[in-house]
Amino acid sequence: MTDPQVNSVDVSNHDDGDGPWWKDREVLLPVLSGIAFLTGLLCEWSGAGIPALALFWSGLLLGASTFTPGAIRALLKGKLGISLLMTISAVGAVILGYVEEAAALAFLYSIAEALEDKAMDRARGGLRALLKLVPDTASVSIDGTWTPIAARELTAGQVMLVRAGERIATDGIVRSGHSSLDTSAITGESIPVEVEPGDAVSAGAINNAGTLEVEATAAGTDNSLTTIVELVEQAQAEKGDRARLADRIARPLVPGVLILATLVALIGSIFGDPELWITRALVVLVAASPCALAISVPITVVAAIGSASKFGVVIKSGAIFERFGGIRHVALDKTGTLTRNEPTVTAVLTANAVESEVVAWAAALEQHSTHPLAAAITAAAPEAPKATEVMELAGQGIQGVVGEAVITVGSPRWLASGALAERVEELETQGMTVVIVHHEHEPVGAIGVRDELRPEVPEVIRTLSGRGTGITMLTGDNLRTAQALANQAGISDVRAALRPEDKAAAVSELSRTAPVAMIGDGINDAPALAAADIGIAMGATGSDAAIESADVAFTGHDLRLLPAAFDHARRGRRIMNQNIVLSLLIIVVLLPLALSGMLGLAAVVLVHEVAEVVVIANGMRAARTRRRAAAQGAYSLVREDLRKSTTTGGQA
Repeated sequence: MTDPQVNSVDVSNHDDGDGPWWKDREVLLPVLSGIAFLTGLLCEWSGAGIPALALFWSGLLLGASTFTPGAIRALLKGKLGISLLMTISAVGAVILGYVEEAAALAFLYSIAEALEDKAMDRARGGLRALLKLVPDTASVSIDGTWTPIAARELTAGQVMLVRAGERIATDGIVRSGHSSLDTSAITGESIPVEVEPGDAVSAGAINNAGTLEVEATAAGTDNSLTTIVELVEQAQAEKGDRARLADRIARPLVPGVLILATLVALIGSIFGDPELWITRALVVLVAASPCALAISVPITVVAAIGSASKFGVVIKSGAIFERFGGIRHVALDKTGTLTRNEPTVTAVLTANAVESEVVAWAAALEQHSTHPLAAAITAAAPEAPKATEVMELAGQGIQGVVGEAVITVGSPRWLASGALAERVEELETQGMTVVIVHHEHEPVGAIGVRDELRPEVPEVIRTLSGRGTGITMLTGDNLRTAQALANQAGISDVRAALRPEDKAAAVSELSRTAPVAMIGDGINDAPALAAADIGIAMGATGSDAAIESADVAFTGHDLRLLPAAFDHARRGRRIMNQNIVLSLLIIVVLLPLALSGMLGLAAVVLVHEVAEVVVIANGMRAARTRRRAAAQGAYSLVREDLRKSTTTGGQA
């Protein structure tokens, strides 16, 4: 039986930002500004002065319309930013009769801002689609009769009937019945959880087999899934206040420049020629204009983000890219991030039977099961015999007849392990989920299934550790399984049995000592991804919630992208810092020269334009890592294809 709501998160909700650029006002206006400015230059060079002036005014107004209104609105709220200083500089240039220079400033700043905005990843699903994981209705006991009611009307204390294939409408405790639950939407773990009376269950979990009676412990509108939504929205709101580096520099720079220009005009007018000193104040204002600063960061970001996307790393904004280069600690989810999220048979124990027979008997039955472990077992014995009289033992296992023998397969919680008990416990200590195989009601074997570590993980962990990056594993799985896998990976800091809110709390704790990146791919990771300084969603097939909550998305699953992405971001950050220092030095040098009258407006504008060319050229160096990283990404893809072809017998 299948659950009609399993695929409730709709990928089509994404706004991928791939519409035509001419329909996007944020891009169209700067482009038109540039066209008007360049056409004006051509007219000026050809001697058509009046058309050139008209085109310069058009370019100025088009470019300024993208940032001046916002600068004025921010000013009315008491916020001073780089857009305000660019606006004032353009106005000052116009007052002095330099419309062409003002148009150049407006065009360069508007196109730089537009390019940075368009470099953002628009793949954001609707976070509230998470709530669709809760069914619309639930069957509750009313006067001894099972009656369907709206899930949102559930209250704590009511008893729900959850049939096989249905989702649990809210958090609760099992009162009767045995089953296994698919909790991957909540915990991210691909291996089901066996439940019995007294066990706690979460909203959104799928009942795989049997029928459960669950007493609600939370209202239908206040459960673990609604908590995830609230945590993510809260974390995103807090992180949204972090300004870009250029804006942080502009905060003291803007009022300082305005005060300086005002003082020059006032003091100069008192002790000298008012016209001379007001003009000089305007030149000082233009000299202090952070033209190079305004475009140096965006151009570097555009170059770096564009090249990163070529090797499978999608970064959502410039502010995120700036923070990315400062990460000093990495928290990793286990399932689907460190592991393949593809459970496979990794061990077989036997007692009075042949190993191949044990696997074949189990596979014969599991061919008839929808249990997630069944796929792993049937894959291990593709030539399994046919089974008859197969029936599921709700919450315990599956039984049937193979040949003339009764075969039973199930959890060690329900089937006796016999002489294999000690070895079964050892497999569980190694992080495996074990199923017992009975032949004619006698234990003859045990099969260990585990979600294997990705082969590149130990290498990646060594690389990150060698660079001084702290590493922590966060997982909803039990400590024994988590510790076994962490030992293979080389991770010493392990935090297990975590719910989504626990992961978010752990990330917040880690971020108090160093900037933290959280890496995950599931709904359960969404709060932690949002709470981290940088959230990284693994794989294009990760959940919409993870992609929306994250700041960075890897289009593949090869973790070797991680150190490559860090290298790329740190190099880009160094280039940004170089551009910022150069931009500020230009302002520091130009200010006294403009103040003393040694440089007029034309010379000041010329220096600014030369500086802009220099920082643009330097910023474009951020794209030079593309070939090396892209080659690494291509190698990873080829390697993954080879692995898949090997496991499928070489068939494409």
